[in-house]
Amino acid sequence: MSAFLAWISTLPALAQIPLVLLAFFAVIALLIFFIEIAPRSGRKYTIIRAAACVLIPALIFWALGSVYWAAGAAAVFGGLFFLLDYRSKQGAGYLFQLVGFMSPAIFLLAIGLIYPTIQTTIQAFMNSRGTRFVGLENFIWIFTQDTGIRTVLNTFVWVLIVPTVSTIFGLAYAVFIDKSRGEKIFKVLVFMPMAISFVGASIIWRFVYAVRPADQEQIGLLNQIVVWMGGQPVDWISNSPWNTFFLIVVLIWIQTGFAMVILSAAIKGVPAEQLEAAELDGTNAWQRFTNVTVPGIRSALVVVLTTISIASLKVFDIVRTMTAGANETSVIANEMYSQWQGFEVGRSAAFAVVLFVMVLPIVVYNARQIAKQREIR
Repeated sequence: MSAFLAWISTLPALAQIPLVLLAFFAVIALLIFFIEIAPRSGRKYTIIRAAACVLIPALIFWALGSVYWAAGAAAVFGGLFFLLDYRSKQGAGYLFQLVGFMSPAIFLLAIGLIYPTIQTTIQAFMNSRGTRFVGLENFIWIFTQDTGIRTVLNTFVWVLIVPTVSTIFGLAYAVFIDKSRGEKIFKVLVFMPMAISFVGASIIWRFVYAVRPADQEQIGLLNQIVVWMGGQPVDWISNSPWNTFFLIVVLIWIQTGFAMVILSAAIKGVPAEQLEAAELDGTNAWQRFTNVTVPGIRSALVVVLTTISIASLKVFDIVRTMTAGANETSVIANEMYSQWQGFEVGRSAAFAVVLFVMVLPIVVYNARQIAKQREIR
């Protein structure tokens, strides 16, 4: 591996990128290939698995230069392939294979999600260095300081406004362009912000909100419009509490495309017979929309609202890029990072726990709705 990286570093910069990407995709393709053939029976697949048990440790030895890692990989892959192949031949291997192939995912889930959750929860009750148990002191600090209370309230405002407005805009847009000429182009225009990262979108909107002194030429779109209308330039993202709403606009701009796509697909799934029957009953367009279309897309509305709500709860990039939490615009995720950056690990973990508690009801509600839909089907 070191030799490969050293060789890559000697190449021109433009040649390094495709080679690194090629190596990455080759490794992924190889893994997918072995996952695909692992449960299959037959001499051909057995030979391939046996070859893999030799080649993979050899590659690991070549890459890492360690006999121990190569021996460990040989034992793991050899044992896994042997057990899966043996059990599949016995005819009772489905459950065994399922457990065998789910085990790496469960193991990684335990390392990447469950263990950090437990560790963060413990740290929330420890002091800043994690050496002394302080009980609820970190949580009391959050809910007794103006900064902490403002942070939690701002997060609630994000969760209340962003899902509601994004869903309304997305639904209205989906209804208006449904079956219209140029529908695909209209959808692309609204969905395009979804292709931009939160940081990129924040930079774009920083230019929109940019302000310069009144005697200078304005480079911000909003202030240029204000000047054209005879007003004075406004520092949009410095004046609390309205600056929070101007930040919220960025996430609404991004999430409206997501809501529109999901709801447009759901609207097309509403049976035309129901709409025609309602029309024959003498209902107008609004009544057909509220009495037929909306009940028909209820499950899609739930998915859109809950998904955007979770995205709003964990919003970080927009606030960090545009204000870094200054001028009373901070949210929980940003404050969690700020406290961690200030070596207040306990307070940072306490913010994480508060965020987890706020997300949990939405996730439970979403899971229950999915279970109900499965029961109906």
